[in-house]
Amino acid sequence: MTHTPATSREAGPATFSSLDPATGKVLADHPVHGPADVADAVGRTRRAAERWAALPAAGRRSRLLAWKRELAGRLDSVASTVAAETGKPRTDAELELLLTIGHLDWAARHAGRLLRRRRVGSGWLAANQAATVVHRPLGVIGVIGPWNYPVYTPMGSIGYALAAGNGVVFKPSEYTPATGVALAEAFDAAVPEFTGLLTVVTGAGPTGEALARAGVDKVAFTGSPGTARKVMAVCAESLTPMLAECGGKDAVIVTADADLDTAADAIVWGAMGNAGQTCAGVERVYAVREIHDELCRRVVERAGELRPGTGTDASYGPMTMPSQTQVVARHVAEAVAAGAVTALGGGDSVADPFVAPVVLTGVPEDSPAMTEETFGPVVVVNAVADAQQAVDLANASRYALGAAVFCGSRRTGARLAARLRAGAVSVNSVLGFAAVPALPFGGSGDSGFGRVHGAAGLLAFTAPQSVTVRRFAPPVDLTSFATPAARKARAAALVRGLHRRR
Repeated sequence: MTHTPATSREAGPATFSSLDPATGKVLADHPVHGPADVADAVGRTRRAAERWAALPAAGRRSRLLAWKRELAGRLDSVASTVAAETGKPRTDAELELLLTIGHLDWAARHAGRLLRRRRVGSGWLAANQAATVVHRPLGVIGVIGPWNYPVYTPMGSIGYALAAGNGVVFKPSEYTPATGVALAEAFDAAVPEFTGLLTVVTGAGPTGEALARAGVDKVAFTGSPGTARKVMAVCAESLTPMLAECGGKDAVIVTADADLDTAADAIVWGAMGNAGQTCAGVERVYAVREIHDELCRRVVERAGELRPGTGTDASYGPMTMPSQTQVVARHVAEAVAAGAVTALGGGDSVADPFVAPVVLTGVPEDSPAMTEETFGPVVVVNAVADAQQAVDLANASRYALGAAVFCGSRRTGARLAARLRAGAVSVNSVLGFAAVPALPFGGSGDSGFGRVHGAAGLLAFTAPQSVTVRRFAPPVDLTSFATPAARKARAAALVRGLHRRR
């Protein structure tokens, strides 16, 4: 089952429409799945997941690689769907698919090694026990995905959860439902004997709430901190564990000896790419005072060449979610009212649904443009006295997702990166970590908790099981009432002495 029709048991509209964000034109109608539909989907996925978990690791690997090849073969059609629903340029959609395919390949090929049973040391007190640990699938994972990267971001949970032996029920954003359906259709085509292992349910917030209540074994959510708190409240009712990726206010530090051309080019791409609608995109830049003005000049020069639109020559597309345009306008207006300088653009740059590049400088640290996620093609470039002040200001945010450092010395850059609170840091690039499947990704604070990608991300969808097997009777059984107290005391003294000498 890939796309369950809404049934007459559910209250409310039977369908909803996905729209072209640039024109408002209806792209397609999709069913609104209510609680009963979602519960049915979870039940069917659970039955498929039981068979999936019973496969040897090599069996899951071969099938996931078949899905990877199917996605590669469908790249043109899926990228077209992504571009239509999000408004992003076709080349950006293709890059998103290529990154996704790389992550799926890594998860498929490394899951067996990460999940297999391994022996661990037993220690002095349990020397007679053989101890092992194995990671087992949780069962069914509920994934609630975002609209800004509707393939790459949810697949950080979907692909890794499937590789770990689980089934998945996926609720894509109501702005990108067809993209979610396309992923499941490709899986069913590649792995027909496990149709329904990846199930898609569509709808808005109530459908996501129904998924969190439907008895899944874990929820992986991507969205705003406010919505994450609502999902957590639902999960708390049944103690359902949750992974949350809730966005960021990512900072870039530029030192005096940095390559300014490299830094400016990366800052503009990280801030303006995908119309700035990137959770780990560049929103704050802290440049040491002696190179601040020159960096601003180069950032403005590059950003001024960008043009939003829908044509093949457009640098980026429209704002996908209409209400975000108002957030961008408010952040720019409040920053200017507080004394910021508009180095490029300003209030007139916001023309729904397109926002032209905006570069601000001298923005007060308590301005919403510095404290809240703007999620648009706006970047603040502020001057700081030194790298220490840059680190302090970067860490002052309640978000802690990604960051970047531009520095003439890679060693110094790595040292600065180690002092940042962010969950992922790139040195002399932005978002470099996003293309490395082996690296975990996630944040803390208002950026959420838990990790996707890499070994940590795959194991996040498992439960470790510890097993001991008694190999022989111990010389002194410390867990038996039949052992005399004096013998226990002598054994305890012996072990204590061993630890005191080691």
